[in-house]
Parts: sequence; structure tokens; C-alpha cells
Amino acid sequence: MVDRLAGRVNLKIQQLDVIIETKTRDNVFIKMKVSVQFKVIQDKVYEAFYKLEYPHDQITSYVFDVVRAEVPKLKLDDVFERKDDIAVAVKRELNEAMSTYGYDIINTLVTDIDPDIQVKNAMNRINAADREKTAAEFEAESSRIRIVAKAKAEAESKRLQGQGIADQRREIARGLVESVEVLNNVGINSQEASALIVVTQHYDTLQSIGSDTNSNLILLPNSPQAGSDMLNNMVASFTASNQVGEMMKKGNKKIEKPKPTHRQSGYEDDVQPDVQQ
Repeated sequence: MVDRLAGRVNLKIQQLDVIIETKTRDNVFIKMKVSVQFKVIQDKVYEAFYKLEYPHDQITSYVFDVVRAEVPKLKLDDVFERKDDIAVAVKRELNEAMSTYGYDIINTLVTDIDPDIQVKNAMNRINAADREKTAAEFEAESSRIRIVAKAKAEAESKRLQGQGIADQRREIARGLVESVEVLNNVGINSQEASALIVVTQHYDTLQSIGSDTNSNLILLPNSPQAGSDMLNNMVASFTASNQVGEMMKKGNKKIEKPKPTHRQSGYEDDVQPDVQQ
């Protein structure tokens, strides 16, 4: 018996990487890398060796056929999301075709999807613009919150400031009343007391302005006789106002004219004098 070695068959799991260029539904050309893992069925070594001469070429042809049939149905974004569905379709088609020749398809994987460089740059710009839009919306919302919070703080500050000013004026008025009462007790009338208080406040204002070296305030009129003039003017105005008040009171008074009594139906009616003020 003489035996002749016809060839050797590798029963290990092998991998074939297939790179396919195809286009999507939205006319974007991409390159896909599909990795096919396969092995020879041990019970079908004869078919694997004698029926199929170039198994790699056969597998490559089926991968091209399936990928170029499935990818054009999908848009570019859907290709990335449904790459597993494409791998399953390739495996199913290969199993049906290659099992006859003694080959078992273990697994198929879509390991790379590479669009054109211009398409990738456009996608990156779209993603960047969308993120910038989102960032601008968040910044605008943050600015709005800061503006609203600042407005509320200013409103609260104005309210408290107004309340403080009102309390201050109330206390000043109470102090003036007390000062007038004290001066009245020592024989100074209300007009003289008011004039004295105003003149005192005038000099207090001059003192407060002079105590600050960096003050830009100017008090007008500001002359040595300003206090004296102010006091004289106030006394004169009070005197004039009193005289006008007395004249108005005399002018508004009228002489009372009594109406004559009359009798009607045996009854005597007493009519009260009509007084007009």
C-alpha cells in the first residue's frame, strides 16, 4: 500500500477581516470592517478540502453581498446604532452558504465604521454646535437666576432702607417735639424754639461736612452771617404768618343777625340766629 499526502486541513478557529466600502441611505460613503470567525467542521473535512478551493474568497464575497444589501437601507446614524443587526445578517447568510462546504461560522463582528473625513468633521461640528447651544442655554438660565436674585435683593434692601429712613424721621420728629416742649418750659415760645432748632441743625451740618476731609459736599449759602440771616428770616416769616392768620380769622367772622319771631296757628316759634362762619 502506498499513501500520498494530498494536503492538510486546519481545524482551528480562524478569523478573516473584510473591509467593504459602501454607501448609506443618505448617500454617505463609509468603510466597514467585518471580522468573520470560522472553522472547518471535523465531520466534513472532505467537503472542506475538495469542494471549495478558496474559502476566504468565498466568505469575502458573501460578506460584501450582505453588507451592501443591508447598509443602503440605513442612514448613517442608524448604521452605528444597528451594527449588531448587520453582523447577525452576515452570520446568518454565511452559515446557510458555507455549511454545505464543511465550514461553520462561529461569529461575525462589525469592528469598524469609518465615514469620509469630511463627513466626520461635519458630524463633529454638529455635535460641537449642539453642545455650545446647550451650554448657552444653561448660561442664559444662570444669568437670569442671578439677575432675579439680584433684583430681589435690591428690592429687599430698598424696603429695609425705606423703613430705616421712616424710623429715622419718626425719631427726629419725636426729638423735635421733645425739644420744643423743653424750650417752652423755660419761657421760649414754639416759633423761637423752632428757629433755634433749625439754626442748631445748620451748624451741626457744617460741623459734619468739615469733619470729612474727602467730602465733595458744598452747603449753600455758606457765609459767616448765614446763621443769623436764617434766624431773622424764620422769625420774620413766623410773625408774618401769624398776622395773616389773624386777619383771615377777622375777615371770616360775620355779624349775627337774629330773625324776627312770628306766630302761626296760635303757636310761637322761636327762630335761632343763623351764624355763618
